[in-house]
Amino acid sequence: MSAPLAGKVAVITGASRGIGKGIALVLAEQGATVYVTGRSVQEGDYYLPGTVGETAAQCTERGQCTERGQASGGKGIAVACNHADDKAVAMLFERVAVEQGRLDILVNNAFQLSDDLLEPKGFWEKPLSNLEMWDVGVRSNFVAAWHAAGIMAPQGSGLIVAISGYTGVTYTYGTVFGTSKSAVDRMSRDMAIELEPHGVASICLWQGLTLTEKAKDNLAKMAGKMTGSITGQAGSTVEHPGRVIAAMAADPAIMERSGATYITAELAREYGVTDVDGREIESMRAKRGSPLWGPIRENDYHGH
Repeated sequence: MSAPLAGKVAVITGASRGIGKGIALVLAEQGATVYVTGRSVQEGDYYLPGTVGETAAQCTERGQCTERGQASGGKGIAVACNHADDKAVAMLFERVAVEQGRLDILVNNAFQLSDDLLEPKGFWEKPLSNLEMWDVGVRSNFVAAWHAAGIMAPQGSGLIVAISGYTGVTYTYGTVFGTSKSAVDRMSRDMAIELEPHGVASICLWQGLTLTEKAKDNLAKMAGKMTGSITGQAGSTVEHPGRVIAAMAADPAIMERSGATYITAELAREYGVTDVDGREIESMRAKRGSPLWGPIRENDYHGH
């Protein structure tokens, strides 16, 4: 029996560590060829551990030896890429097109978190350089999706996933952060409308607390500055959203979901997905709010 994602090609942005890494590992384990992008090439490039090469190597390892004892054929390919550099991003997707001739999954995960994200100051008291979260988090999402759609639309299939969060409707961390994540939600929705005739799905996932290297570091050092509704969550591993995305990518009816924003924990239950330790992750809908967008096929999305 072939792996669920055998023959699929994926690009995961910002996958040196954190959520991106977790997603890349799961997709490779299930058979996909995964292009792992990020700026960390050597240990020490960032204050937390992790490089694109390390993630790619672990992806290949997962593809060679799965939990079931059968090789899935999945592998990782490391690509050093600064998603603030349009030329570098163009080269990434050109490489994918040349080497693979197709692209099935894009996960827009890269997001540049400002160093003073948790500082309780007004937006006018923080530097304008905080707009880096707009540059790598919103604009970068559009650029990557633009290139991906150029490959997916002609082939008549594909899945573009944006990683967002409850901050789409609930104040979290600050004005630039919240505006950026809200923009990602709406971008994903409108892309779905334009991609629908071409058989390409665009979906946004709302993550709750994910126990990334950065989250663990922040919780250890600055939990007092973090929103109580965030610190009160049990949190998921970085692989949980990957399991959900893998289920979506293998879903033959995925177009029925296109255009919607889903809470990852709720979508996991729909697909029968648990975290790596068997836990069901709690939805924070009641405490933090509900997504605005449902599937476009269930709505009069043209506004007529």
